Amino acid sequence: MATRSARNLLSPTGIRGTAVEVAWLAAHIASYPFGVAQERPSEEIERYTLDGLSPMHRGLLIGDVEAAGTPILLVHGLVDNRSIFAVLRRALRRRGFGRIWSTNYHVLTHDLRAAAKRLGTTVEAICEQTGYERIHVVGHSMGGVVARYYVQRMGGDARIHTLVTLGSPHGGTHAAKLLPTGVCRQLQPSSEVLAELREPAPDCRTRFVAFWSDLDALISPKRAACITHPDLNARNVLVRGVGHLSLPIHGRVTREIAATLAHLDSHGSTLSAGVTRLPVPATSRNADAPRGRGRGRVGRRASAG
Repeated sequence: MATRSARNLLSPTGIRGTAVEVAWLAAHIASYPFGVAQERPSEEIERYTLDGLSPMHRGLLIGDVEAAGTPILLVHGLVDNRSIFAVLRRALRRRGFGRIWSTNYHVLTHDLRAAAKRLGTTVEAICEQTGYERIHVVGHSMGGVVARYYVQRMGGDARIHTLVTLGSPHGGTHAAKLLPTGVCRQLQPSSEVLAELREPAPDCRTRFVAFWSDLDALISPKRAACITHPDLNARNVLVRGVGHLSLPIHGRVTREIAATLAHLDSHGSTLSAGVTRLPVPATSRNADAPRGRGRGRVGRRASAG
């Protein structure tokens, strides 16, 4: 295992990915103070014209107005804040997604369950504000595990249509043993929280896409960032040569997130025949075929009063 990791790191792709990771780390440290404050909800402006929109934005609105309007919530990882999503947020807006929120939880969070409960409050507030019954969530690192706990253990599948995770330790990570207290203890492979996530979830309606990398230094083993649960409709996507912090800014990742959220129907299939399905390595496929639990279209709006 160590030999393989060293080989990945010293390959041309690994060297390039490490350089990007270091550069992004420096940029992220500089931008970190701008993401400390909680995002203020902005007043929605209804659009009645396509003037001034980019071709991609205009195309999504014309092709699927529900996909363009379905809210997307971004959830950061441990000791981080919403500034980690600066690039991803711009990329999604350029591609036509008009309702994007980000949320901060305390950098010294001691309990993953408590963070999941607060996430649920945020999700409910977004649904109430927008009128959408279900939203999408993108979680980086621990943020993906927090969102998954909310989905599986707190009934969040009723509110989250698709959960995308980026380098999230679904199977735990040995790196968490370096600080065996608080939430880090809960991210160890043998933790009670992760044991709860391995319990049966036969009626879970949420669709999962988990991105993982062979160059992720914080996930050990690397495949712990995959979702391997027999009851979940999950797709695991390997992205080679991308560091942990670089996953939210990597071009392929942002493009595939946008494609996934723009073209999924209720059971996870693409709505447009011309859209390429996410590539899934045979060794990391969990639930490639849709399970057929029809629950209505993505982001179906609640009936207006």
